[in-house]
Amino acid sequence: MARGLTPTEFETDEGHGRPATSCLSVLASERSEANAAMAVSAMAGGLTPNMSERATGAAAEALVGSGVVTRPLRPHVPGGIYHVTSRGNRRECIYLDVLDRRRFLGNLDDVVRRFAWRCHAYCLMGNHYHLVVQTPKPNISEGMQRLNSRYAESFNRRYRLSGHLFQGRFYSELVETDAHLLELARYVVLNPVRAGLCPDAADWMWSSYRATAGLERRPRLLTETGILAQFRSPALGSPFGLRAFRSRGA
Repeated sequence: MARGLTPTEFETDEGHGRPATSCLSVLASERSEANAAMAVSAMAGGLTPNMSERATGAAAEALVGSGVVTRPLRPHVPGGIYHVTSRGNRRECIYLDVLDRRRFLGNLDDVVRRFAWRCHAYCLMGNHYHLVVQTPKPNISEGMQRLNSRYAESFNRRYRLSGHLFQGRFYSELVETDAHLLELARYVVLNPVRAGLCPDAADWMWSSYRATAGLERRPRLLTETGILAQFRSPALGSPFGLRAFRSRGA
Protein backbone atom coordinates (compact mmCIF):
# COMPACT_ATOMS: atom_id res chain seq x y z
CA MET A 1 0.00 0.00 0.00
CA ALA A 2 1.34 3.43 -0.90
CA ARG A 3 2.12 5.37 2.22
CA GLY A 4 1.78 9.00 3.28
CA LEU A 5 1.82 10.75 6.62
CA THR A 6 -1.42 10.77 8.57
CA PRO A 7 -2.60 13.30 11.16
CA THR A 8 -1.86 10.87 14.01
CA GLU A 9 1.84 10.94 13.11
CA PHE A 10 2.16 14.61 14.03
CA GLU A 11 2.98 16.00 17.45
CA THR A 12 1.27 19.22 18.48
CA ASP A 13 3.15 22.33 19.49
CA GLU A 14 1.16 23.67 22.40
CA GLY A 15 0.35 27.35 22.13
CA HIS A 16 1.08 27.61 18.43
CA GLY A 17 -1.85 25.77 16.91
CA ARG A 18 0.33 23.72 14.56
CA PRO A 19 3.01 21.05 14.87
CA ALA A 20 6.42 22.68 14.95
CA THR A 21 8.24 19.40 15.60
CA SER A 22 6.13 17.10 13.45
CA CYS A 23 8.76 16.24 10.86
CA LEU A 24 11.48 14.81 13.05
CA SER A 25 12.23 11.91 10.76
CA VAL A 26 12.48 14.28 7.82
CA LEU A 27 14.57 16.84 9.69
CA ALA A 28 17.03 14.19 10.80
CA SER A 29 17.78 13.42 7.17
CA GLU A 30 18.07 17.00 5.91
CA ARG A 31 21.84 17.29 6.21
CA SER A 32 22.45 14.09 4.26
CA GLU A 33 19.81 15.15 1.73
CA ALA A 34 21.57 18.48 1.17
CA ASN A 35 24.87 16.67 0.67
CA ALA A 36 23.22 14.31 -1.82
CA ALA A 37 21.79 17.24 -3.79
CA MET A 38 25.22 18.87 -3.95
CA ALA A 39 26.73 15.61 -5.17
CA VAL A 40 24.09 15.24 -7.92
CA SER A 41 24.76 18.77 -9.15
CA ALA A 42 28.52 18.39 -8.91
CA MET A 43 28.66 15.10 -10.81
CA ALA A 44 26.48 16.51 -13.58
CA GLY A 45 28.84 19.47 -13.89
CA GLY A 46 31.97 17.36 -14.02
CA LEU A 47 33.10 18.17 -10.46
CA THR A 48 33.58 15.92 -7.49
CA PRO A 49 31.42 16.79 -4.46
CA ASN A 50 34.51 18.04 -2.61
CA MET A 51 35.49 20.33 -5.50
CA SER A 52 31.96 21.74 -5.66
CA GLU A 53 31.84 22.27 -1.90
CA ARG A 54 35.18 24.07 -1.90
CA ALA A 55 34.11 26.32 -4.77
CA THR A 56 30.84 27.20 -3.05
CA GLY A 57 32.61 27.90 0.23
CA ALA A 58 35.20 30.11 -1.44
CA ALA A 59 32.51 32.18 -3.15
CA ALA A 60 30.62 32.60 0.12
CA GLU A 61 33.78 33.66 1.97
CA ALA A 62 34.54 36.24 -0.73
CA LEU A 63 31.10 37.81 -0.34
CA VAL A 64 31.32 37.88 3.43
CA GLY A 65 34.80 39.36 3.34
CA SER A 66 33.69 42.16 1.02
CA GLY A 67 30.75 43.04 3.26
CA VAL A 68 28.35 42.64 0.34
CA VAL A 69 25.15 40.62 0.71
CA THR A 70 23.65 39.80 -2.68
CA ARG A 71 20.69 37.89 -4.07
CA PRO A 72 21.90 36.11 -7.21
CA LEU A 73 19.85 36.65 -10.33
CA ARG A 74 17.51 33.76 -10.99
CA PRO A 75 17.92 32.46 -14.57
CA HIS A 76 14.77 32.63 -16.70
CA VAL A 77 15.25 30.44 -19.74
CA PRO A 78 12.55 29.71 -22.35
CA GLY A 79 12.23 25.93 -22.45
CA GLY A 80 14.47 25.57 -19.40
CA ILE A 81 14.16 22.61 -17.04
CA TYR A 82 14.43 23.45 -13.34
CA HIS A 83 14.84 21.59 -10.09
CA VAL A 84 12.72 23.63 -7.69
CA THR A 85 12.32 23.23 -3.95
CA SER A 86 10.72 25.28 -1.19
CA ARG A 87 10.89 24.72 2.57
CA GLY A 88 8.62 25.62 5.46
CA ASN A 89 9.43 28.68 7.55
CA ARG A 90 11.61 27.71 10.53
CA ARG A 91 11.65 24.24 8.94
CA GLU A 92 8.09 23.58 10.11
CA CYS A 93 5.71 21.30 8.28
CA ILE A 94 3.80 22.67 5.33
CA TYR A 95 1.37 19.72 5.14
CA LEU A 96 -0.54 18.56 8.21
CA ASP A 97 -2.82 15.99 6.63
CA VAL A 98 -3.92 14.36 3.39
CA LEU A 99 -6.22 17.26 2.52
CA ASP A 100 -3.31 19.71 2.63
CA ARG A 101 -1.30 17.57 0.26
CA ARG A 102 -4.18 17.17 -2.16
CA ARG A 103 -4.83 20.90 -2.07
CA PHE A 104 -1.17 21.60 -2.87
CA LEU A 105 -1.27 19.21 -5.84
CA GLY A 106 -4.44 20.93 -7.01
CA ASN A 107 -2.64 24.28 -6.87
CA LEU A 108 0.29 22.77 -8.73
CA ASP A 109 -2.07 21.50 -11.43
CA ASP A 110 -3.48 25.02 -11.76
CA VAL A 111 -0.01 26.55 -12.13
CA VAL A 112 1.11 23.91 -14.65
CA ARG A 113 -1.88 24.67 -16.87
CA ARG A 114 -1.91 28.45 -16.36
CA PHE A 115 1.78 28.91 -17.15
CA ALA A 116 2.02 26.06 -19.70
CA TRP A 117 4.63 24.24 -17.65
CA ARG A 118 5.60 20.61 -18.15
CA CYS A 119 5.97 18.84 -14.81
CA HIS A 120 8.43 15.95 -15.08
CA ALA A 121 8.57 14.92 -11.41
CA TYR A 122 7.48 15.96 -7.94
CA CYS A 123 7.78 14.80 -4.35
CA LEU A 124 5.98 16.22 -1.31
CA MET A 125 7.83 15.64 1.94
CA GLY A 126 6.87 16.97 5.37
CA ASN A 127 8.36 20.44 5.53
CA HIS A 128 9.41 20.88 1.90
CA TYR A 129 8.75 19.74 -1.63
CA HIS A 130 10.68 19.07 -4.84
CA LEU A 131 9.60 19.77 -8.42
CA VAL A 132 11.24 19.15 -11.77
CA VAL A 133 9.49 21.44 -14.24
CA GLN A 134 10.06 22.76 -17.73
CA THR A 135 9.00 26.29 -18.65
CA PRO A 136 8.36 26.92 -22.38
CA LYS A 137 8.15 30.61 -21.45
CA PRO A 138 10.58 32.31 -19.02
CA ASN A 139 8.08 32.38 -16.14
CA ILE A 140 9.49 30.20 -13.36
CA SER A 141 9.32 33.01 -10.78
CA GLU A 142 5.76 34.01 -11.66
CA GLY A 143 4.54 30.44 -11.44
CA MET A 144 6.29 29.72 -8.16
CA GLN A 145 4.99 32.93 -6.64
CA ARG A 146 1.45 31.87 -7.46
CA LEU A 147 1.97 28.30 -6.26
CA ASN A 148 3.44 29.19 -2.87
CA SER A 149 1.31 32.25 -2.15
CA ARG A 150 -2.02 30.59 -2.97
CA TYR A 151 -1.19 27.49 -0.98
CA ALA A 152 0.05 29.54 1.98
CA GLU A 153 -3.17 31.58 1.96
CA SER A 154 -5.34 28.46 2.02
CA PHE A 155 -3.16 26.85 4.71
CA ASN A 156 -3.30 29.90 6.99
CA ARG A 157 -7.03 30.28 6.43
CA ARG A 158 -7.68 26.64 7.27
CA TYR A 159 -5.65 26.69 10.50
CA ARG A 160 -6.41 30.33 11.44
CA LEU A 161 -2.78 31.33 11.22
CA SER A 162 -0.95 34.38 9.90
CA GLY A 163 2.54 35.09 8.68
CA HIS A 164 4.89 33.28 6.34
CA LEU A 165 4.43 29.58 5.66
CA PHE A 166 7.52 29.26 3.45
CA GLN A 167 11.10 30.15 4.31
CA GLY A 168 12.28 32.95 2.05
CA ARG A 169 12.54 32.51 -1.69
CA PHE A 170 12.23 29.17 -3.40
CA TYR A 171 15.43 27.47 -4.57
CA SER A 172 15.83 26.70 -8.26
CA GLU A 173 18.60 25.11 -10.29
CA LEU A 174 18.71 25.04 -14.06
CA VAL A 175 19.18 21.52 -15.45
CA GLU A 176 21.48 21.67 -18.45
CA THR A 177 22.27 18.04 -19.39
CA ASP A 178 20.34 14.80 -19.82
CA ALA A 179 22.65 13.13 -17.30
CA HIS A 180 21.78 15.74 -14.69
CA LEU A 181 18.06 15.34 -15.41
CA LEU A 182 18.16 11.57 -14.94
CA GLU A 183 20.16 11.76 -11.71
CA LEU A 184 17.80 14.44 -10.46
CA ALA A 185 14.75 12.33 -11.28
CA ARG A 186 16.16 9.54 -9.16
CA TYR A 187 17.18 11.84 -6.32
CA VAL A 188 13.73 13.47 -6.09
CA VAL A 189 11.67 10.29 -5.84
CA LEU A 190 14.13 8.65 -3.42
CA ASN A 191 13.74 11.45 -0.87
CA PRO A 192 11.19 9.56 1.28
CA VAL A 193 13.34 6.41 1.22
CA ARG A 194 16.48 8.25 2.31
CA ALA A 195 14.47 10.02 5.03
CA GLY A 196 13.37 6.62 6.41
CA LEU A 197 9.68 7.29 5.71
CA CYS A 198 9.19 4.21 3.52
CA PRO A 199 11.29 1.25 2.31
CA ASP A 200 10.70 1.84 -1.40
CA ALA A 201 9.85 4.82 -3.62
CA ALA A 202 6.76 2.97 -4.81
CA ASP A 203 5.42 3.03 -1.23
CA TRP A 204 5.23 6.83 -1.08
CA MET A 205 1.95 8.10 -2.49
CA TRP A 206 2.99 11.77 -2.55
CA SER A 207 5.50 11.65 -5.40
CA SER A 208 5.31 11.19 -9.15
CA TYR A 209 7.18 7.88 -9.04
CA ARG A 210 4.17 5.56 -8.96
CA ALA A 211 2.57 7.21 -11.99
CA THR A 212 5.84 7.43 -13.90
CA ALA A 213 6.58 3.77 -13.20
CA GLY A 214 3.12 2.73 -14.46
CA LEU A 215 1.85 1.65 -11.02
CA GLU A 216 -1.09 4.06 -11.03
CA ARG A 217 -2.91 6.43 -13.34
CA ARG A 218 -0.96 9.49 -14.40
CA PRO A 219 -2.33 12.74 -12.91
CA ARG A 220 -3.10 15.52 -15.36
CA LEU A 221 -0.33 17.75 -14.03
CA LEU A 222 2.39 15.21 -14.91
CA THR A 223 3.71 15.31 -18.47
CA GLU A 224 3.39 12.18 -20.59
CA THR A 225 6.88 12.52 -22.02
CA GLY A 226 10.17 13.73 -20.61
CA ILE A 227 11.73 11.51 -17.95
CA LEU A 228 9.59 8.49 -18.81
CA ALA A 229 10.57 8.75 -22.48
CA GLN A 230 14.21 8.28 -21.45
CA PHE A 231 13.46 4.80 -20.11
CA ARG A 232 10.71 3.33 -22.26
CA SER A 233 11.56 0.18 -24.18
CA PRO A 234 10.58 0.61 -27.87
CA ALA A 235 9.49 -3.03 -27.93
CA LEU A 236 7.54 -3.14 -24.68
CA GLY A 237 6.55 0.48 -24.21
CA SER A 238 6.86 0.02 -20.44
CA PRO A 239 8.83 1.89 -17.78
CA PHE A 240 10.85 -1.08 -16.52
CA GLY A 241 14.05 0.83 -17.25
CA LEU A 242 13.00 3.56 -14.83
CA ARG A 243 12.44 1.06 -12.01
CA ALA A 244 15.88 -0.46 -12.53
CA PHE A 245 17.55 2.97 -12.70
CA ARG A 246 15.77 4.12 -9.55
CA SER A 247 16.67 0.97 -7.62
CA ARG A 248 20.38 1.47 -8.37
CA GLY A 249 20.26 4.77 -6.51
CA ALA A 250 18.59 3.49 -3.32
